[in-house]
Amino acid sequence: MRIIASSNGAIGIEQAMQALKNGGSALDAVEIGIRAVEANPDEHSVGYDGYPNILGELELDASIMDGRTLNSGAVAMMRGFPYAIAIARQVMERELPHVLLAGEGAERFAREIGAEQWDDMLTAEILEVWRQGLAAVRANERVAGRSGKDPEITEETPLLGLVKLATDPERVNGTVNFIALDAQGDIASGVSTSGWAWKYPGRIGDSPIIGAGNYADNRSGACACTGMGEMAIRAGTARSLVLYMKMGMPLGEAARQAMTDLRDLGGDFIGGMNLIALDSQGEHIGMSSRADGTYIVQSADMNRYQSYKRKVVEIPARWGGEARE
Repeated sequence: MRIIASSNGAIGIEQAMQALKNGGSALDAVEIGIRAVEANPDEHSVGYDGYPNILGELELDASIMDGRTLNSGAVAMMRGFPYAIAIARQVMERELPHVLLAGEGAERFAREIGAEQWDDMLTAEILEVWRQGLAAVRANERVAGRSGKDPEITEETPLLGLVKLATDPERVNGTVNFIALDAQGDIASGVSTSGWAWKYPGRIGDSPIIGAGNYADNRSGACACTGMGEMAIRAGTARSLVLYMKMGMPLGEAARQAMTDLRDLGGDFIGGMNLIALDSQGEHIGMSSRADGTYIVQSADMNRYQSYKRKVVEIPARWGGEARE
């Protein structure tokens, strides 16, 4: 039995491993581990108190996948429900012929199944960070913001220019990734996020997209991503890595190739990417486009998780067509 996770999963990985030791499934472990992160007010890239979109609204995305059946469930653009991963799992397990529910549909489904709903999903501190950040951007545009009050954004305010200046994929190095291998040899993977800080309303990244930010198959392994999700969507990164293993590549080679594929992406907006992966034998790896990244691992014989350095494949970043440090 083994669990690997992004470093921000530390708050939940030991609970997840205990679930496996108690006879729980890989799916149970993934959900338990991620729920702990979603409820953590100190983690601003996932769940409760995550960074909001440019309108100051918190929209959550999540997905989960069963490597034994290849069934999966996902939600996107969901507001008011902190445990997005639990609702994603219910999309998969209820008698529903869908994989992904978004926006009001996801929220309606959550209410219908009695999912836990919170009235306040953002603290005053995070809202103030949003106000100050947006006011600074508008000041740079020579559009006055009002100190101590919500910036002047209405339904008629053009957001295209603001989002390009304000959206910051580097602020949220987050998204939480969990992959678990249980005693039956089943693999499950899960991803949850609040997305980019100050994103355009309705933006959906790779986290709820099966094959982009998340993929699991008992026969080969699993992969989960975090970073500039648009890149993983365009390259099909999670599925690509698993497919490379299915084609016979060892884990390390498959992971490096999946990261290298991202260099081929054209366009004006290219950022960072990170992934974790596990093969069917329980071997693990973490990759990043930047140095000093880490991920965590816990096996059944370990009392505590261990941190590992991610291997680096550099991806030259650019923003608006210009090189970015």
